[in-house]
Amino acid sequence: MRQCLLSFALLCLGLPAGFAGTLTITPTTTLIAETSNNTSAANSFQAQSNGDIGASSISKLDIHTLLYPGATTKIYAHLMLWFGGPSPMNVGYKSNDPAQVHRQIEDMISRGIDGVIMDWYGPGNFEDAVAKLVMAEAESHPGFTFAIMVDKGALQWNSCSGCNPQQALIKQIQYVQDTYFPSPAYMRINGKPVITNFDLDLHFSLDWNAVNAAVGGTPLYIFQHSEGFRHALSGGSYAWVEPTTNDFANSYLTKFYTAGEAAPQELTIGGAYKGFNDNLASWTMHRIMSQQCGQTWLGTFDKINSIYNSGHQMGGLQLVTWNDYQEGTELETGIDNCVSLSASLSGSVLQWNITGKENTIDHYVVYISRDGQNLMALNTNAPGSRSLNLGSYSLAAGAYTVYVQAVGKATLKNQMSQAVRYTVQGGPGLKVTLTASPSAITIKSGQSGSAGITITPESIPFNGTIALSCSGLPVGLGCSFSPATVVPGSSAVGSVLTISSITVAAVPDTNELPGRQLLRSVGFLGVVIPGFVLCGQQRRKKMMFPVLSFLLICGMLLLSSCGGGQVRQASQDSTLTMPVGTFALIVTGSSGGLQSATTVSLTVH
Repeated sequence: MRQCLLSFALLCLGLPAGFAGTLTITPTTTLIAETSNNTSAANSFQAQSNGDIGASSISKLDIHTLLYPGATTKIYAHLMLWFGGPSPMNVGYKSNDPAQVHRQIEDMISRGIDGVIMDWYGPGNFEDAVAKLVMAEAESHPGFTFAIMVDKGALQWNSCSGCNPQQALIKQIQYVQDTYFPSPAYMRINGKPVITNFDLDLHFSLDWNAVNAAVGGTPLYIFQHSEGFRHALSGGSYAWVEPTTNDFANSYLTKFYTAGEAAPQELTIGGAYKGFNDNLASWTMHRIMSQQCGQTWLGTFDKINSIYNSGHQMGGLQLVTWNDYQEGTELETGIDNCVSLSASLSGSVLQWNITGKENTIDHYVVYISRDGQNLMALNTNAPGSRSLNLGSYSLAAGAYTVYVQAVGKATLKNQMSQAVRYTVQGGPGLKVTLTASPSAITIKSGQSGSAGITITPESIPFNGTIALSCSGLPVGLGCSFSPATVVPGSSAVGSVLTISSITVAAVPDTNELPGRQLLRSVGFLGVVIPGFVLCGQQRRKKMMFPVLSFLLICGMLLLSSCGGGQVRQASQDSTLTMPVGTFALIVTGSSGGLQSATTVSLTVH
């Protein structure tokens, strides 16, 4: 009943019964959250000269998005276990901190990584203790797997007393069988637990058949490089980063994938890396492969995508590496795409420009804020689209702060623009601009005048129909538009406004004629009866008196005003005398209950 009365009151007063709502700014994130460290790297970690970037905000898009469409390939991160222990480099955390292990696995999962391959140095040492923490953490994340890679250092530094390298390897694999294989999170291919190695054959002469016989023949052995596919016990091979090449290892990868194609019965684990720089490592050989501001990383995926597709899947992909900070291959802090972003405002149109390669950017996000700190995503733009008309949003009057974020492709650094101030002067309205040319019209009494009206859309395209009308003219003057309705689309459109005298049927006002009385009576009933019906029957008896009183007032207003004003002239059909003076003519464009207007000054003399 209350809503019915309000609607009816608005009808009587000539106001619209509904109003277009404003866009509510509901923050979903903060400026700090979008610009601070969102990785498992230590907050204190600073950028290094070998290309490792400082802790920052990076893209958490699934790394699978860099692979061919429909990829089912499992992605594994290669994890180093020695920080805070044997490693001389301080990266701000200790690998044997359970909380750090938890952050690392959570970070990997947030990037779409399916498992981790641990660089292992034998039983009973620092790295072995960390590996057990990783195993426990992996078990708490269903679907996330882990595997052991036996590093050459396991035979060099953690060999059993009196053992030769082959005997040491047998004991170490047996230890892995007993300690790690039973885990439900251990990586298995076709039911077989996977075990890889790093540079064992390069440094030792090993009889792998004897090794396999001694450990029971259960593991799936994965070897290295293109030669790994031809190994006697090979269940597959993995690619690594080769910094000594001068083509960013493109020729190496081509050779590797070609060998994998020739051995379809074996598992091909491709390699993806950002670059290499071992100048900060104690074992440096001054080998450098430039990151090329993210192009090296993207290039390793381009190579994969040139060979594999949804109908020809690659068996697995290893990221080289998650956290080898000393050789400059770590992906934990992300990859610098060397992009910078600047934004500006032209009227209500937000525009932005970048320096750097846009192929490293996945998309742009425009954020809006009332206080400059608590943000709501307003729109997402694809690369190449670098503007947004803020005037196309129904924003309440007031001051806003706007930012543009360039979200990098997976694991690449995100970039945020500077703050841009945007002020909405009025409430929500039709997002088109009306202008008149000329904006002042002067005509002689009895003549007509015209002006061009230009309707420019702020939101492109604007496909709604806009109806043109005018108000503010005194009795005796009328306006018309040609055309009276327009559809701007993607560009400005025009209409011609014409002001002229009007012809009416005049009626003396000294005595009310019977026809006028009938008109008033019908008008009264036309207000009261429909109004009463519209209000419904609920609680009618209780509301009878206030409703009838309200309707009576509206009916009286109708009788006094809806008949249209007095006409003071003698003839029944004549042209009204054009008034003299200056008048403010309001030209209005209306569409869907929203309006935009401009004012034209009219002088008659």
